[in-house]
Amino acid sequence: MSHASLIVSMGVSVDGFVADREGGFAWTAPIDELFRFHLEEVGKLGGYLLGRRLYENMLVWENDPSMRSSTEAGAEFADVWCALPKVVFSRTLDHVQGNARLAEASVADEIKAALAATDKDVSIGGADLAGAALELDLVDEVRMFRYPVIVGGGTPFLPPVTHDIQLDLLETRTFGSRVIYERYGRARDAA
Repeated sequence: MSHASLIVSMGVSVDGFVADREGGFAWTAPIDELFRFHLEEVGKLGGYLLGRRLYENMLVWENDPSMRSSTEAGAEFADVWCALPKVVFSRTLDHVQGNARLAEASVADEIKAALAATDKDVSIGGADLAGAALELDLVDEVRMFRYPVIVGGGTPFLPPVTHDIQLDLLETRTFGSRVIYERYGRARDAA
């Protein structure tokens, strides 16, 4: 039996940002083919650790009935997202909704607990939180959806790190000749 992996997966501009200078990311709205891929990937997860901003942005899938009624895929994603156990890291929230709980321990301890609770992969999202997991050397895979846009500044996809992290390219895919998916795994025993 393989062990669960911790995955960082986000949309990113060509110049390396997950949000633009105003904090916007409308340019990451997925096309149908990409949305279906996201649905499949999230459906394989056993948990999700996320920061407050990402949690608040994803609440629409819990609370907005129009997200379920717009398309069959929207209804499926809402079902998958709502069922997924989530841990929310926030200094300002005092409660969360749905199948979520506020983090009570350190990032490292919450990651270990999430991975121990499932035999499926766990995703970690939000640039700051994902950066903390990278710095702690706990990330097994980095998945980026590279959008053909240059935003010129904003929230970087990856933070500066204090040591090199060697990766192996595991998979690439182009969606609708527009978005390029890159999947990297931690390089093991690189010599």
